[in-house]
Amino acid sequence: MDQEMTQDQLRRHVATARRVVVKVGTSSLVNPDFSVSREKIDRIVDALEARMSAGSDVIVVSSGAIAAGMAPLGLKARPRDLATSQAAAAVGQVHLAQAWGESFTRYGRAIGQVLLTQADAGRRDRARNAQRTIDRLRQLGTVPIVNENDTVATSEMRFGDNDRLSAIVATLVSADALVLLSDVDGLYDRPPSDPQARFVGEVRSGNDLQDVAAGDGGRLGTGGMAAKVSAARLAARGGVPVLLTSAERISDALTTADVGTVFHTRPSSRLSAWKFWALYAADAEGVLRLDAGAVQAVTGGGTSLLAVGITEIEGDFHRGDIVEILGPDGETIGRGEVAYDAPELQLMLGKQTGDLDLSQRRPVVHADYLSNYASRV
Repeated sequence: MDQEMTQDQLRRHVATARRVVVKVGTSSLVNPDFSVSREKIDRIVDALEARMSAGSDVIVVSSGAIAAGMAPLGLKARPRDLATSQAAAAVGQVHLAQAWGESFTRYGRAIGQVLLTQADAGRRDRARNAQRTIDRLRQLGTVPIVNENDTVATSEMRFGDNDRLSAIVATLVSADALVLLSDVDGLYDRPPSDPQARFVGEVRSGNDLQDVAAGDGGRLGTGGMAAKVSAARLAARGGVPVLLTSAERISDALTTADVGTVFHTRPSSRLSAWKFWALYAADAEGVLRLDAGAVQAVTGGGTSLLAVGITEIEGDFHRGDIVEILGPDGETIGRGEVAYDAPELQLMLGKQTGDLDLSQRRPVVHADYLSNYASRV
């Protein structure tokens, strides 16, 4: 998307987008007793099939694995410890995939399950392989069903919720739109149960969210409205417009898109695919600490990071790794791809380019491979 759109134009864009990622929350897939709801899934699949029959490619990001495993295991509440959560996910993924598969079989379509962890998205080779797998599934007429691999993900290496996962998948596959479905019909400035709640029809920037109080997840899921807003802004940062509404309105969302809240992209601050990956998905292998002058230079845009502005490094990183870039007071500045191994860079710190060996005079982080947080949506 290369220009600013009106709200109506953006809704028409979402309604006709060629490649769409649809994220479905846990409460939209399971019954109150935690069993997988075939009725709910059939209704969702009916709407997805209608959109695909109209010519769109659809990638589904499905929550619900842990909840779907609770009933078969006799669990009455969502597990709090990691081992039980992973056990529930191992059982639930089977039941959930079977339900998706049986529902799509009604239309003669096969599904392919794609389980991802933060580590998969954090490594460029794994992220590219996931992208190729999803693309090939689509080419073969199969519906990709993406979920976080809760059976192996640790608390330290998680996307956090499938809303964030859907935003990363949407940018990974260069989606034309992301549809986030939950149990609320859109964004309100306070809980919808409040009689004074005001509906927010569109979000163009953070200024539109100043008076919005978004809540956390419920008893089944981990991604409440706050997580959905964060994911929507994240996708928009990567150039993917977002429609946020309820699963009950999925048919309207995928036909006219005249429901819910739309999140605009901002062409002037859109990140390239590499910079989006480096900032929001990549694993950082080390840290570079800068002086105030270097911070001012790199946040101004278009300036490479030189050794003279680096005061300290941390980590055993290698050339080509992603590193976190911090200011003198520990504030996060951004991320970049480092051009030297840590031991070599350690000997270069604080030196003017002219005082370095000829082999060390290229930037530590080139401007093309440096992305800062200063201009986030």
